[in-house]
Amino acid sequence: MADHAVSDDPQVQAQLDRLWSLSPGADILGLERITQLLQRLGDPHLALPPIFHVAGTNGKGSTCAFLRAAMEAGGKSVHVFTSPHLVRFNERIRVAGQLIVDAQLAHYLDRVLNVAEGISASFFEVTTAAAFLAFAEHDADACIIEVGLGGRLDATNVIVDPVVCGIAQLGIDHQAFLGDTLAQIAAEKAGIAKHGAPLVTQGYPESLLPVMMDAADKAGTRWVGQGDGWDAATYRDRLHYRDELGRLETPLPRLAGAHQVQNAALAFAMLRHQQAVPLPEAALKAAPLWAHWPARLQRLDHGPLLAPLPKGATAWLDGGHNAGAGEAIAAYFTPERLEGQKLHLIIGMLANKEVDAFLAPFAGRVAHIHVLPVPGHDHHPPARFAAIADKWGIGCTAHDRPDAAIRAIATDAVATGDGAPKLLIGGSLYLAGEILRLNEQLPD
Repeated sequence: MADHAVSDDPQVQAQLDRLWSLSPGADILGLERITQLLQRLGDPHLALPPIFHVAGTNGKGSTCAFLRAAMEAGGKSVHVFTSPHLVRFNERIRVAGQLIVDAQLAHYLDRVLNVAEGISASFFEVTTAAAFLAFAEHDADACIIEVGLGGRLDATNVIVDPVVCGIAQLGIDHQAFLGDTLAQIAAEKAGIAKHGAPLVTQGYPESLLPVMMDAADKAGTRWVGQGDGWDAATYRDRLHYRDELGRLETPLPRLAGAHQVQNAALAFAMLRHQQAVPLPEAALKAAPLWAHWPARLQRLDHGPLLAPLPKGATAWLDGGHNAGAGEAIAAYFTPERLEGQKLHLIIGMLANKEVDAFLAPFAGRVAHIHVLPVPGHDHHPPARFAAIADKWGIGCTAHDRPDAAIRAIATDAVATGDGAPKLLIGGSLYLAGEILRLNEQLPD
């Protein structure tokens, strides 16, 4: 699915226009094009600070956020490359702790595109090359690189010498690229394993353990899996982590959801199984409260988009869109958190996502489904959600724009006397970005 990036800065937009004229405009996997592109740029990926490489179906972005928080709490400067962006293209590239500014972004895209003729590099490959070029030319203590899609054939996997590789939760997603079974997907993710860099992973079903061991053996490294090389749990409202170096007790993550405990713990495990970027224990203890990652069970401000809602209303935003994400998000909305109410679900999903698998865990927790398009992308029609609503015995309404959905919920709250409706907006990171833009909550 192509990324429809635009910019308010004319210099950046000029480069994005060039990119669209050169790019095939679709996801394509393989290392040949990115390798050739980087060679023309002088191989900047070979001149990066110590690299932390992170893959996973769900949770890899949050893991990167915890890694960054720990390092910055320890006084380190960090480059970060993540995807997709939510509102501004600049969000993908963080140079020494700061989002890349427009002038820099235009400069690096220009340099990459000047040598890209004839390669047919994808949008993501050009972006990756621009990030690596920027990182190579600015000092930092570490570099956090999030895999874009899969792992083995992802453009970021041109990296040859990370200090540690991590894999977060695994699940079924992007089957057209990664395979239809969990074992196939696990093998693709584990393809980021590199010689001498510990492969640190969350806990997986026993059937996947041979996949991880095989990937580590072929790469010439060791696999450090949860439950064996490290483990973590919540006890008395604290995160308890342990590995061969000892025990660590920290506050629970500020990021909402029980699943974030495991993402924070994975970041701890990655940091404690490498020596290139040493950190004091105090930095790890600070990370759960420092980490921020937008559109992951994010409580929205009562901004312009939500202004029609009663003051007591609560709205959460999450870009999750697969079965694993659905389970994690739904688990957050306990009867206690909902205070006896049900959610008003505002949702839009890309056409290649499995609606039933994502929504199944929400059965019984939703009062009404409000369906939105995902601007600029093929998406499921309202009828797809209406069928689920009918099965659940609830209503379903289609809207052209997010503000129309908000107004409908506000009107219903007045009619029913519900002064504190609870909303969940989700189903797509692209939709999440539009919500943040309309509510004037730009990621920083």
